[in-house]
Order: sequence, then C-alpha cells, then structure tokens
Amino acid sequence: MLLTVILVLSVLIAINFLLLIFSCNKTTKRVKSIDQKPTFVVTKNTTKQQTSTQLAPTGS
Repeated sequence: MLLTVILVLSVLIAINFLLLIFSCNKTTKRVKSIDQKPTFVVTKNTTKQQTSTQLAPTGS
C-alpha cells in the first residue's frame, strides 16, 4: 500500500518535471534598431476651473 502510493507520486512528479521542461516558451532577444527614436506626442489639455459650492451652515 505504502509502496504503491510512493510509486504513483514518483511517477506524477516525473511527469510534472517533463511537462515543465518541454512546455517552456523559448523567447528570442529582439534587436532594437538604433535609427528608431521614440516619438513624443504633446497635447494641450484645457481644464475648466471648478467653482466652489457654498455649503449651508449646520449649526452643530
């Protein structure tokens, strides 16, 4: 009984490691072109000045 549990767990761990090794995504390093410079976009944001609201006195 104990030997069966140990054997099953060992097989599952081995399968887990095999899946981990073969499922990793291989990424390639991208070479950035030196000629491309970042572009900056400048926009004018017009904001309205908010009017303050007069609150009534509470009397407390």
